[in-house]
Amino acid sequence: MTAHAPLLTGERLEAFGAELDTLREKHVRDLGAADARYIRRVRHVVRWTEVLGRIAIYGAAPAPWLLWPLWVLGVLLLGISKIVDNMELGHNVIHGQYDWMNDPSLQGDRFQWDHLCPSDWWRQTHNHSHHQWTNVRGKDDDVGYGLLRIFPEQRWTPFALGQPIYAALLAVFYQTGIAIQHLKLGRYVKGRRSWRYFLSDAKPLLRKLPWQGGKDYVFFPLLAGPFFLPVLLGNMAANLVRNLWTFVVIFCGHFTADAITFTPAQVKDETRAGWYQRQIRGSSNIAGGFLMNFMTGNLSHQIEHHLFPDLPARRYADMAVEVKALCAKYGVPYNTGSLPKQFGEVVWRIFRHALPSRPHWVPAAA
Repeated sequence: MTAHAPLLTGERLEAFGAELDTLREKHVRDLGAADARYIRRVRHVVRWTEVLGRIAIYGAAPAPWLLWPLWVLGVLLLGISKIVDNMELGHNVIHGQYDWMNDPSLQGDRFQWDHLCPSDWWRQTHNHSHHQWTNVRGKDDDVGYGLLRIFPEQRWTPFALGQPIYAALLAVFYQTGIAIQHLKLGRYVKGRRSWRYFLSDAKPLLRKLPWQGGKDYVFFPLLAGPFFLPVLLGNMAANLVRNLWTFVVIFCGHFTADAITFTPAQVKDETRAGWYQRQIRGSSNIAGGFLMNFMTGNLSHQIEHHLFPDLPARRYADMAVEVKALCAKYGVPYNTGSLPKQFGEVVWRIFRHALPSRPHWVPAAA
């Protein structure tokens, strides 16, 4: 298992980090019209797949039992719109990948996406907490999302026995799970924060909920008049498609068998090179071509995203060739595999660590 490979230290680690810095700077200097054209085309894809998807759902609504292929097509198109909006457009723009364009509509600090999670919350929980503390136990809330025991280093309690069910529910309601992650509900349940603060803490979410839920579950179905139900079910199905796909992609990028975690003590005096190494050792890629990259927001290259979160994601496929070569040169494991392989390892982790387990290996220095 490549997870058992030792960690680089000293001059060799710093040399590895310097080469990654050089790679990053090369791509920063090359940013330009092709990147701007790409993200604007992505935005067009989001808009037109939504329009066509909703038209197809409306067209099938009068007789969904007869026109079900049209209804299914509408669900898939609307689901694709939501996936691309969240993963290739929203996620990447909010990271500031296109701030250099000086386009107000594509500025990371003000962009709003088609997602229940308020963008400001996402910037804090994802851009800052997760990317700064990737796979550091007690620092990175994405390690199990405060719900799942994914790694044997996490403390086992009887609550973990039900985690195959929790994981399935999280997949179905992934948008909601991401939205409420910022609130850290465990603080309230365990009495660390009084419930009387909950409404004020949740205010940004409560402000967004009527619009986000209302447009798919009230407004667009009401426009269908007597065909309210088929449109409602179509919108629900499209959101389910988005949730399930996003869950699979994100979990495959973080929780495969070769991903490892770190303690706060291990990263106390971490250098930039050490941060690079941690991003690689805690991440996994999904093998595939352009379609896989596009439909995952290029998070099929999760390693490169964790290394260079503020660079346009369309560049990750090219950068991956060089990153993989550098990893081979310095003996750093580079974890990639097919979607079935990676997701199979995720499912194994969920079931295995629902039961008591303990780590058999602690990452050591090379």
